[in-house]
Amino acid sequence: MSDEWTVERHLLDKPAQVVALYDRFLELAGACGPFTLSVTKTAITLKGTRRGFAGLKPRSAWLDGYLDMQRRVEDPRIRRAGPYTKRLFVHQFRVAAPEELDDTFAGWIAEAYAVGAGAHLD
Repeated sequence: MSDEWTVERHLLDKPAQVVALYDRFLELAGACGPFTLSVTKTAITLKGTRRGFAGLKPRSAWLDGYLDMQRRVEDPRIRRAGPYTKRLFVHQFRVAAPEELDDTFAGWIAEAYAVGAGAHLD
C-alpha cells in the first residue's frame, strides 16, 4: 500500500454502517455549501473558505470526529468539548447510528461550516 493517505484508505475494511455514517456526514456538510477535504493519517478534515471546520475518523464500529463551533454544546454524542481559541470550542463527537445524524447534528455542522467561512472573525 502507498504511504499516501486517502479517503478510500481510511474507509478500507470499515463496515457498511460506518461508511454510511461518513457519507451522511458529508451530505449534511454539503447542504451547507462547498468545502474541500484534506486527508492525513489521523483524520479527514473538511475545510471551508477560511479554515478547517470539522474532521472525521472512521472507526471499526462508529464515526469519531470533531466540530469547531463558537459555543460549547453539551449532548451525549459530544464526548468532550473545550476551548480551542478565545472564540472557538472544539467538540469531539462519536456517532454509531444514522439517527444520531439528525437535524440537531446538522445544525451543529452548519455552525461549524460558518466557522470554516470565518464567522468567528467577525
